[in-house]
Amino acid sequence: MLSTKSLVAVAILSAGALTAVSNAATARDQIKIVGSSTVFPFATTVAERFGKSTDFKAPIVESTGSGGGLKLFCAGVGDAHPDITNASRRIKKSEVEKCAKNGIKDIVEVKIGYDGIVLANSRKSKRMELTLRDIFLALAKDVPEGEGKTKPNPYKTWKDVNPALPDVKIEVMGPPPTSGTRDAFVELAMEGGCKSFDWIKALKKKDKKAYKALCHRIREDGAFVEAGENDNLIVQKLNANPAAFGVFGFSFLDQNSDTVQGSKISGVAPEFEQIADGSYPVSRSLFFYVKKQHIGSTPGIKEFLTEFASNKAWGPEGYLADKGLIPMSEEEREDWSTKVKNLQNLSM
Repeated sequence: MLSTKSLVAVAILSAGALTAVSNAATARDQIKIVGSSTVFPFATTVAERFGKSTDFKAPIVESTGSGGGLKLFCAGVGDAHPDITNASRRIKKSEVEKCAKNGIKDIVEVKIGYDGIVLANSRKSKRMELTLRDIFLALAKDVPEGEGKTKPNPYKTWKDVNPALPDVKIEVMGPPPTSGTRDAFVELAMEGGCKSFDWIKALKKKDKKAYKALCHRIREDGAFVEAGENDNLIVQKLNANPAAFGVFGFSFLDQNSDTVQGSKISGVAPEFEQIADGSYPVSRSLFFYVKKQHIGSTPGIKEFLTEFASNKAWGPEGYLADKGLIPMSEEEREDWSTKVKNLQNLSM
């Protein structure tokens, strides 16, 4: 007969065995991907192809925004947390540190190509021709008033901003602060127009915090409307309101070019070639990040990376170019392919 101590030991062992069996039963057999709404259609396309052409299940892809995706990604290791997060901006040092605090020390960074950010309107209206300064003055919370002074943004119409522009109410729909598109739009378009004022450009060296506060803050009086992470919804709203404008990635413009058009910025239209050669001023790099500790645990991650980093996917004639992705140069693709193959750790 077993002693009381032996019975307790058996019970503990049995509980451990049951937990192990339970964990094995609930282990994910599908890659889980979160993140950028801009990268979402590209990741979804690769996931669908991957599911059809391999023995692995198609990855689950969720659009949460770049910031939201990185928050989920950095929350921990294990089946409850995503394997991959998409981002329409590079991961921040603070996010890498947050990942490390939660046990995620090895991250594989993959750059997939380029995208342009557009300020688009309905084809029922005229195409706008704007400068970066026009965009800043239309959407900034505070605007310059003489040398070294600012005032709350008083501009109600595009004509108020620039007499050459139409007398149409400023109404722009765009992504929330958690979006990589918002981050890139603020850094490239808003800051680009902000520093066209010499005294503000000089402020960057004197007081970087004040410079950033002035250049990056978007007005909150109704002229700019946060429309969520669903870029397709913005396109629908533009069709319903021809006077309004929307901020989103080139891929969505490309997919909806029959109904919406992108404004020219600094004389350059948001077109494939102009974004690829860098002449379009509001363009950015697109990425995704992989939790290295999940490779070998969640099946198919390494094979999914190989598919994404193939010329048939991200090359000039690849199926992602058909979706609006602007491919990297041959040299850059080869460099990133090597990093993917070697599962090279992220270096900031």
